Amino acid sequence: MTLELWHCKDSRSLRPLWTLEELGLDYRLHLLTFPPRMSDPTFVERNPLGTVPYLVDGDTWMTESAAICHYLAVRHGDGALAVAPDSAGYGAFLNWLYHADATLTFPQTLVLRYGRFEPPERRQPQVVEDYTQWYLARLKLVNAQIDGRDWLCEDRFTIADIAVGYALYLGEVIGLARHYKPQTAAYLERLKARPAFARANAVGSPLPGV
Repeated sequence: MTLELWHCKDSRSLRPLWTLEELGLDYRLHLLTFPPRMSDPTFVERNPLGTVPYLVDGDTWMTESAAICHYLAVRHGDGALAVAPDSAGYGAFLNWLYHADATLTFPQTLVLRYGRFEPPERRQPQVVEDYTQWYLARLKLVNAQIDGRDWLCEDRFTIADIAVGYALYLGEVIGLARHYKPQTAAYLERLKARPAFARANAVGSPLPGV
């Protein structure tokens, strides 16, 4: 059965789409505009959250971007982009996957909502400033880990780089990349230079107001 992914450009669904491209898997892409629950009201009948990504693989359905990447790498990629549980780097690998969303992407969502998506009368400049600084402060681990290294884990490209790389890319989209440390900016450029990223990033319309 064909993998199916629901996706909006520049959203967190870029992570699994990029993973699909890196693994060379066959998939059916359902392209939506942001916010997906507004652009396609029938989408909430399939996914009550109304969010992307949304992945279907037979009887399996998933909504969390980093988890989908992990699932694809292990279930369909023979572990090529993952780190095995018996590896010394397994704990660090999992930590980067969770760190990517819980620590890095979270403050970005508040910057987007209260700086771009809300109507002008509901925008909150102080929230935008506070969570911009939160995001930049939380890059400390990435800045340190990538200094002198090409990739986050085991000296090779993995889905940890996809997960964290999306957060860095979104930071660029919303104008925060000018604050990146040189090694982190160079890391982002390496990620963007990957053909699979270019293919995944080429489809769809940009986030509105960004």
